[in-house]
Amino acid sequence: MRRALFIIAVYALFFLSAVLPLQKAGAPKSSGVPLIVAPAPLNEVRALWVVRTALTSPESVTEMVRRAKEAGFTDLIVQVRGRGDAYYSSRWEPRAVALEAASKDFDPLALTIQQAHAANIKVHAWINTFVVADSRELPKAKDHVIWQHPEWLAVPKQIGLELYKGNPKAPNYFQRIVALARSSEELEGLYLSPAHPAVKEQIYGIWMDVLERYAVDGIHFDYIRYPNPQFDYSRVSLERFRRELEKNLDSKERERLALIAEDDPLIYTSAYPDRYAQFQRDQVTDVVERIYTGVKARKPNVIVSAAVWANDGDAYNARFQDWKLWLRRGILDVVCPMAYSTNTEIFSRQIENAVKSTSTREGQQVWAGIGAWLQPVESSLAKVNAARRIGAQGFILFSYDSAVKISESNPQGDYLRRVREALTEQAMPAKAGSR
Repeated sequence: MRRALFIIAVYALFFLSAVLPLQKAGAPKSSGVPLIVAPAPLNEVRALWVVRTALTSPESVTEMVRRAKEAGFTDLIVQVRGRGDAYYSSRWEPRAVALEAASKDFDPLALTIQQAHAANIKVHAWINTFVVADSRELPKAKDHVIWQHPEWLAVPKQIGLELYKGNPKAPNYFQRIVALARSSEELEGLYLSPAHPAVKEQIYGIWMDVLERYAVDGIHFDYIRYPNPQFDYSRVSLERFRRELEKNLDSKERERLALIAEDDPLIYTSAYPDRYAQFQRDQVTDVVERIYTGVKARKPNVIVSAAVWANDGDAYNARFQDWKLWLRRGILDVVCPMAYSTNTEIFSRQIENAVKSTSTREGQQVWAGIGAWLQPVESSLAKVNAARRIGAQGFILFSYDSAVKISESNPQGDYLRRVREALTEQAMPAKAGSR
């Protein structure tokens, strides 16, 4: 026994003498990047979500494309509409304030396309759809949509009755919506009403503007949903629902509800909550379908994709985002579940659910969204491995910006390099970008 303990002690001292100097030198805690063992699908999409902060100068665009190329990525999904502003030459919306220091002829999207295509990388224009402003830092541009059309804003239920009879052009109308948004920890900002016909028309115009004037390989929906179940109780949404509902009510029920509505115009939504929820899903689906049809009529080869809530039940019930229906109806080419959980089992279930949802239509794809900013490289690579096993055709890291900055999950700031090293342990997909 003493001899065994002596041998164990010797081995322990040897191990510590080898490891402690590495720890003092600042070596990562992990033992290294694990190999990807699942085979990559043919022409696997390896994409980066690029937040608009990386598009503020020609130098930052050049650096972003260079890093993506060196790391072996095939696609860039670049955010060209953040909060109702433009990181491109827009016919409809103001130039982003973040571009004020840049030359007036600097066009972030045009330069990204030029340089990415030269590097054999595809470019998708990422457009935030219904969210249009940060509530705590309101837009400076007076031609911004929230100043020009406050009547287009989505209204929370808490103040729906109050604002129903109010004047949208009156200062207090707008101020009440902003105050509610600022008091919520969940809201990302101010949203436009998906039920407003003028909103739908404006969004369609924005998409077609980008499509017709830029050689994009794809256009990408984000925030294509309601913020939460407390929205939208704007006058236009309530009145449109009332008109649709009354078509299917008998005269006695119409009269009963009309009498109550004189004091409570929200009665139709409270009397028929399931129908109102479906009405709201229909508004979002209408936007997706119209834009998809418009894209394919003009440029059939352009890919239409969407970042969606990975939990499909939550997407359907709380965000009114019925992305499974979009796939069944063939009005979406690629679904990109934002499966940002650091738990690989949860991630796998969500991606498998999406893959099964694309099985009924040929050509539809799943690109697995990975929350790289939340986890170390090893954890993200485990999810790439899982996505491959499940049958996803690609993956997207969120985000490029976090991958090049030093943080708790990226202590050396070398996330992309380490991803590249792991992926290049295998053969790269044939002619990446040749899809």
